[in-house]
Amino acid sequence: MLLATVLALTAAVLHASWNISVKQSGDKRIALWGQFAIGGALSGLLILAWTLISGAPPIAWGWAAVSGATHVPYILLLSRAYDRGDFSMSYPIVRGGGALAAALGGVLILHDTISFVSAFGILLVVTGLLVLATSGSWHVVGAALSVASSIAVYSVVDGHGTRQSNAIGYALALNVCAAAITSLWIASTRRTEMIPAIKNNWKRFGLAGVASTAAYTMIMIAYQHAPVGYVAALRESSVVLAAFAGWKMLDEGDHRRRITSAAIVLVGLVVLVAGG
Repeated sequence: MLLATVLALTAAVLHASWNISVKQSGDKRIALWGQFAIGGALSGLLILAWTLISGAPPIAWGWAAVSGATHVPYILLLSRAYDRGDFSMSYPIVRGGGALAAALGGVLILHDTISFVSAFGILLVVTGLLVLATSGSWHVVGAALSVASSIAVYSVVDGHGTRQSNAIGYALALNVCAAAITSLWIASTRRTEMIPAIKNNWKRFGLAGVASTAAYTMIMIAYQHAPVGYVAALRESSVVLAAFAGWKMLDEGDHRRRITSAAIVLVGLVVLVAGG
């Protein structure tokens, strides 16, 4: 349990960190592509080494490809959300709304069940998001909610794909597919910018790519050592970290409301997964 706790909390810090890096980037769309490209290349090498050492792990590549394709709208929507609004507002709505929508998608599509306690958790998440949303314009809130919807889609796909695969192998395969598909998309629209962007920003892209890959892999390992609900709740502590980061690192205002609402969202997510 201690290992799972450390891994989940570390993953939360890494996830919030690479998102801050994207928020601070001038061209957020290119920054997101760059980190996915490097993360995918790293994941491909890990799968190759895994295959050579102990044989190919079972991976539902078809579902990984579908999830990878959803990262095109994810990049478009997340870059737009970060361009429009403060990090301490956008990130909690993106993560909290995405987790909430994914839970509902699991019920409707994957036939998961939700208990009365989980339903109460959903109510708390909605309350926290409403507290946060009322302090911003629909122009900002709508952009963040659109990202949440894309997260819900790939979360449901990943939930299905992971259940047919080795969990860590699937996470790496997803990174490979996301890198390949988003690279094809960028190549079709902004090909001349790809190589200069990598040359000029390879350190930032590399750190973000390693952080995102490590964070997702840590969560997959943590799932093997503790209940999924426990790990998922700790993972979403990143919404509170983001609220503090927006206040302390990015000098964003209205921090009391945003930290309070992020805390409500986190409590709701804890209740949601605990009730499952």
